[in-house]
Amino acid sequence: MAKLNEDALRRILDDGIASLGLDDITEKQRELLVHYVALIHKWNKAYNLTSVRDPEQMMVKHILDSLAVKPFIQDSNVIDVGTGPGLPGIPLAIVLPDVQFTLLDSLGKRVRFMKQALFEMNVKNASPIQARVEAHNPLHSYDAVVSRAFASLKDMLHWCEHLVDSQGKFLALKGQFPQSEIDEVSDHFHIDKVDNLSVPGLEGERHLVTIIKA
Repeated sequence: MAKLNEDALRRILDDGIASLGLDDITEKQRELLVHYVALIHKWNKAYNLTSVRDPEQMMVKHILDSLAVKPFIQDSNVIDVGTGPGLPGIPLAIVLPDVQFTLLDSLGKRVRFMKQALFEMNVKNASPIQARVEAHNPLHSYDAVVSRAFASLKDMLHWCEHLVDSQGKFLALKGQFPQSEIDEVSDHFHIDKVDNLSVPGLEGERHLVTIIKA
């Protein structure tokens, strides 16, 4: 098990935030992001929340990867489907306190972790829910669905279609340009744009696919 060095984590975070041009992220928010990595690291021993074991790798692969989505969230009510231990939803909730996030995952141990982490960090604008996405029926439509490594675009849209109304959108975080997945998207949906994300310290490509109902 890799050791936790909070100073090293903070350096990686600060350098990454500067590279991403997200200088409006406050000192308090940066402290919370480091604390969140420390909590994942602590719980990972018993709960196996992520296959990434090294906290410094977590900072790059989980936190900076999540923060890269921040400029694309222009909504007030967002659901993160298949969030796992809260990715990208919890980092985004920390840096976007005016946005309400629902964190959906089917595994109880992940939801327990998220509830405890949010309580410890006093983050009020994120609500974990344990459910399968197709069984989640919100009272009001969400403005946007965010997913990271959740499913193919076709499956994501099929399972999440009911979560947004005609004005809602889908934001899917992908690796390399997902041309084959885009080709499979039905005519009920329109690929609005695909943004190439540059995540500091991350090997390989990252793309954010924005989809709207046709």
